[in-house]
Amino acid sequence: MSHVLTCAELGAASLRVLFARYGVALIEVPDGEPIPGSWSGDPEAGIIGRAVYVRGDTPVHSALHEGCHLICIDEERRARLHTDAGGDYDEENGVNYLQILLADRIPGVGRARMMADMDAWGYTYRLGSVRAWFETDAQDARAWLLRHGLIDATETPSFRLRA
Repeated sequence: MSHVLTCAELGAASLRVLFARYGVALIEVPDGEPIPGSWSGDPEAGIIGRAVYVRGDTPVHSALHEGCHLICIDEERRARLHTDAGGDYDEENGVNYLQILLADRIPGVGRARMMADMDAWGYTYRLGSVRAWFETDAQDARAWLLRHGLIDATETPSFRLRA
């Protein structure tokens, strides 16, 4: 696997500010400690309630992905969230799409880096890359985010959690 940007390299401040706009906390776990709520295991980000848990070695794409799960799930599921956001195929695609859009809101990341890191980590799409999916095959994900008021027609995030 190619090198992916980590939270230590980026610094937690920009993720903390971004998530705070949604009322989501970013909690840093000391290096070497287990990450609470991690679905994929360390060093991947974890989610519990309205918090994303990361360590220095957590990939930024993982932190954004789990944060986007918190944004995209409904309030009923969010209230009992611990480790597994659940959801269906359309919601997962919405999460992936939103994570790419939000990467543009993080200095030093941007969508091109996010897509490259997602490819390096092993996200798979029938068109062969995250970029190909995002640019030519993700209309359903975009429509899902629009339908739930998470972006507007210009793909600007609403900075609101799904109701």
